[in-house]
Amino acid sequence: MEVLAMATGLVALLLFAGAGPVEGAVYKVGDSLGWTIMGSPNYTAWALSKNFHVGDTIVFEYNKSFHNVLEVSKAEYNACNASSPIATYATGNDSITIKTKGHHYFLCGFPGHCTIGQKVDIYIPKSSSAAPSTSPAASPPPTSPAAAPSTSSSSSSSGTGGISAPAAAPRPSAGTKPVPQAFALVLAVFSFVAVAGGLVRQ
Repeated sequence: MEVLAMATGLVALLLFAGAGPVEGAVYKVGDSLGWTIMGSPNYTAWALSKNFHVGDTIVFEYNKSFHNVLEVSKAEYNACNASSPIATYATGNDSITIKTKGHHYFLCGFPGHCTIGQKVDIYIPKSSSAAPSTSPAASPPPTSPAAAPSTSSSSSSSGTGGISAPAAAPRPSAGTKPVPQAFALVLAVFSFVAVAGGLVRQ
């Protein structure tokens, strides 16, 4: 019972510790420039250079005497209309956690700022969770006959491994990798403690 309690405690501790990386990345809008009109920042290019995911935090840093942050609809974003925002932020250091997929539009509500480029579209593809559906597709093997002989010397599962490798490449950058690692670590520790405590006979 003592060993079982220790194993349960270790599992709970590892699950709690493993929950950290899943919280998401933090992005400072404009990087070193921050949220401004000085220096002609290109927020469209900045956003396109990032790979946003649900749970990420977007940080707007600016001089609150000259700027603010308004979350707006697509139509308001395109028209630089600050009259009816979804949400208004004006602390000078606003952290906004993105909780849903799709487009999230932000602009500065100070007159003229949006029209000269102080606006940003944070976009999380709705199909980002559909990445695994591309890995089972069996279209790559026919197009690469040279790969078939090299995999025929091994089991058929190694052939499918060659297919899933390209599809799995984007997934670590999506921040989904820590979850399987955490569970693998939990299972390994639990197995070790169980064997050491005599709960499982080898």
